[in-house]
Amino acid sequence: MIQLEYLVCDVNGTLAVDGKLIGGVAEALRGLRNRLAIHLVTADTHGKQAIIDQQLELTAARLSPGDESGQKAAYVRRLGAGCVVAVGQGANDAGMLSAAAIGIATLSPEGLAVETLQAADLVVNDILAAFELLENPIRLVATLRK
Repeated sequence: MIQLEYLVCDVNGTLAVDGKLIGGVAEALRGLRNRLAIHLVTADTHGKQAIIDQQLELTAARLSPGDESGQKAAYVRRLGAGCVVAVGQGANDAGMLSAAAIGIATLSPEGLAVETLQAADLVVNDILAAFELLENPIRLVATLRK
């Protein structure tokens, strides 16, 4: 049985599009705070992470240029990969989805990278659907049962 403690999310493409939060994300994350410790990781592609941090009342970990997928995977491992659920959609999210106990790939207006799709344990329509699964964990059990 997996005991999830941490949620690690990519920001751009997953929680935000073109540097702006997707509607409903801030509220959904606030609802999850009583279940999981929330961590954001970003390359800050659009240079607007400070605004997003303020909106979410969180501080995202900023990545250095180069091997972003490896940096995200290492971040998950430092937390203790066996108790992490990771959510992303870009190519640089594949490593963290693969490293996490549960990796969730989201479809996004930016697309979903094939390598991230292959690294995921499951795929959802959008970030709000991912958060809904985390609010209703029996759905995860039902979907991932082998």
